Amino acid sequence: MRIARFAAPEGIRFAVADAAQTGAEGIRWLDLGLATPELQAAVLAGRSPLPGAEIWPELPILAPVAPNRIFAIGRNYLAHAKEREAKVPAIPIVWVKLNSAVVGDGAAILVPAEHAQAIDYEGELAVVIAKPGRRIPEESALGHVAGYTIANDVTARDAQDAMPQWTLPKSMATFAPLGPHFLSADEIPDPQALSIETRVGGEVRQQGATKDMIFSVAKLISFISTYVELAPGDVIETGTPAGIGWQRKPKKMLQPGLEVEVRIEPIGLLRNPVQAEETASGD
Repeated sequence: MRIARFAAPEGIRFAVADAAQTGAEGIRWLDLGLATPELQAAVLAGRSPLPGAEIWPELPILAPVAPNRIFAIGRNYLAHAKEREAKVPAIPIVWVKLNSAVVGDGAAILVPAEHAQAIDYEGELAVVIAKPGRRIPEESALGHVAGYTIANDVTARDAQDAMPQWTLPKSMATFAPLGPHFLSADEIPDPQALSIETRVGGEVRQQGATKDMIFSVAKLISFISTYVELAPGDVIETGTPAGIGWQRKPKKMLQPGLEVEVRIEPIGLLRNPVQAEETASGD
């Protein structure tokens, strides 16, 4: 099941891809209703209502879920840890990314003037939780997953390197693109068998495979739930492969006019243009 959210005149709506008419010509989206918290919980639990009429394809697409919380994971690929000249973590590095930073496919990543030479990309697999749980055993952890989407963990590297905690430099406005769609867990039986590719301005910057994660999806779910009860709508961004712009020589950071593309099949392609942030000035 492939799910998306659209901004309709009467409010945000969930839609499901019509499996009978999805292919090279594009996706035909069928309406599931207004995206209330109750409908999101039902969709994540696999209890979607019967689809209605075709939804207008011209409607702006949003992030496929409204995250309850976003747990982000650092240095979860060995090559990325090495390129950051950091120790390989003995346990997952976890922080919370504020959901106010979430945008969808096609939305602009805004570059703040004070960090104009330090904004970076991180293509990642994102896990969406359906079933709540605390102290979830690793062997049953994937049973708590609703499905998967694509994330770009955008980061102000200068601020990240200056701070011991990473929430702020990774939670600025537009720094959490998610999308383009949500694919239910039955469509991805093994989340450790996926490839990730990030392009910036058409240039391949990252190529990785989820089999190279230091901590698997199941391990991350089990670890986080040891400390907090996971809830439906929680999102876990599972870390990024090597190839970030900050560690290149010379650095290759996100600049206005570029576009970032993160591809994970069979989920799809998350695209976001880069723009300068417009700052309001007082009288």
